[in-house]
Parts: sequence; structure tokens; C-alpha cells
Amino acid sequence: MERDLYEILGVTKAASADELKKAHRGLVRTYHPDVNKDPGADARFKEIQDAYDILSDPEKRKLYDQFGIAGVRAGAGGGAPGGGRAGGDPFGGAGPFGGGGGGQGWQNVDPSTFEEVFGSMFGGGRGRARGRGRGGFGGFDDAEDEPHQGTDAAASETVDFLTAALGGTRSFRVNGEAIEVRIPAGIRSGAKLAVRGKGGAGARGGQAGDLIITITVTPHPWFRREENDVLMDVPLNIAEAALGTTVRVPLLQGSVQLKVPAGVKSGQRLRVKGKGIAPAKGTPGDFYAVIQVEAPREMDAQTRRLVEELAPRLANPRSGERFAPG
Repeated sequence: MERDLYEILGVTKAASADELKKAHRGLVRTYHPDVNKDPGADARFKEIQDAYDILSDPEKRKLYDQFGIAGVRAGAGGGAPGGGRAGGDPFGGAGPFGGGGGGQGWQNVDPSTFEEVFGSMFGGGRGRARGRGRGGFGGFDDAEDEPHQGTDAAASETVDFLTAALGGTRSFRVNGEAIEVRIPAGIRSGAKLAVRGKGGAGARGGQAGDLIITITVTPHPWFRREENDVLMDVPLNIAEAALGTTVRVPLLQGSVQLKVPAGVKSGQRLRVKGKGIAPAKGTPGDFYAVIQVEAPREMDAQTRRLVEELAPRLANPRSGERFAPG
């Protein structure tokens, strides 16, 4: 039983022309016998080419959908099913590499696919077909002698919060070699840095590839980031929150005397303008002290008595509509 042509290309019967083309290109890159040396690759490639030769032609596809492969043979040859097509009929005569076919199986190969497949074989660039017959497929005039850039290599490294925020230089050891890498200010987790010439070696005098480093920023014990703003929790006791105070707060660089107004609430943010992250490109952020009012967990007898005396004098913070009886 003949295999279904749509199944060969891995698409459905409703596949569009673009979907057929995409599937075909992927299979050509995988199964071309000059790329894939596995046993059976040549036969699989011929099967793919023959299937695409039919399905990419609207008239042949229409015949196939109505009558199967026999209908295509009859339509192409002008005779009874099985009569074959002159010059390499798919599934009927000489295949794309058979004698007398003249390479007919290549007639619907997308040129860009052809260049991708053979470009990787002859130096990594787009081949320059000269038609001089080298290699049996038209040749690539001296392409195999051209320089070929090396492949990129991948690595993952961690950077501390302050270095990521302020920028700097860090030394990473990759494959036993110490590499100095410049960290731009404001870099985020997941960002990639390229180190030129530290990837795979080039061929025939070509440049080496790059080393692509994926950065992970480690958390800071005090600071956290929101866009380019830096936040830090600042704890106050109930007296400081009620009466107001001044506290010294550390910044990314240096510190600041921060005036806390009386009656401040937990979660309230006090801003220090322009003291957040200043990225290499973009507007600097601000620094925010996020107030956290903390009640005492342990009190001696005298302190407890003072708080108990104070309690009736304090306003009820739940006196609003949200806490009114239902």
C-alpha cells in the first residue's frame, strides 16, 4: 500500500502551501543524503521529494486528493494509472536521482532551502552556484575554501545584586580560562552578555564564535528591585511611628538621614529621589524606604502597664465604614 503523501510530510490534508513548504524545508535539512549518512536516508529523502513534488503543485494535489496516486500518474502521463511520467515521475518512474530523470525531483525545492542545506556543507555561508558541475548538484565555486566562523558557546553565571545594580567587572572561569566580563549597570536576571571570540574555533582562518553568558542576579538581604526603583523595609517601633523620628538608611552607595513624619503607617513609602538604579540606558529610579511598624513582642511589667494606660487614649483604627455592624 502506498504511504499517504500528507503523512510523509507530517502535515494534515488541510495544510496550506506555506505549511507544506515549511514541513518540506525541515525534512530536507534532516534527510538529504549528503547531510544524513544514516542507512535509508537516501530512500527517505526521495520519498519526501516525491511527495512534495505532487502536493506543492495545485493540479497534481487536486488529482491526488480525488483519485490517489494512480490519478496523479494518469494525469501526468496522459494514460492509464501506472503509466509513469517521462523524466522521473514521482512514484512511477526514475526518482530525483535516477537515470533519465535529470534531477526532476529537485524542480520544486525552495532555493533558500537548497542554500541552507548546502551552505552548511560548504563553509557555513550561502553557496555561490556556478553551474560547473562540482559535487553532482551544480557545485559551489570554491565555497569549501572560504573562512567559516566558529559556533557560539553558551554559559550561565551569577552576579550579586549590587554589581547588577551599579555595574562593574567580574571574572568568570569558563572551560578553565578566567574571562573578565563587563557588567552593565541595571542588568536583570535572564539577560545575555556576549564575549567576542570566546566561542568555538573558526574553520579555514575564520573568526571564533562568541561566548553567550546568561546572567542570574542573586537576591540582596535588604534591597529589592521594582523596575529601576530600589526598595528597602525600614522597621519602626510604635513610639517612633506615632511621634516621628529620624533614621539613617543605607542606599546602594552611601546612606541618607531619613526624616519619618509622625503618624506614619506600615507599608507607607518614603522616597529618596534619584537614588535607585541608574541603568546604562534609561532614566534612573528612586529609592524607597518602606515603613514597617512593629509592636513589641516582649514587654516588662512597667512597659505593659504604660501601654495599658495608653490604650484607652488611642483612636480606634477600625471605626470606619468597613467595620460597621452589618
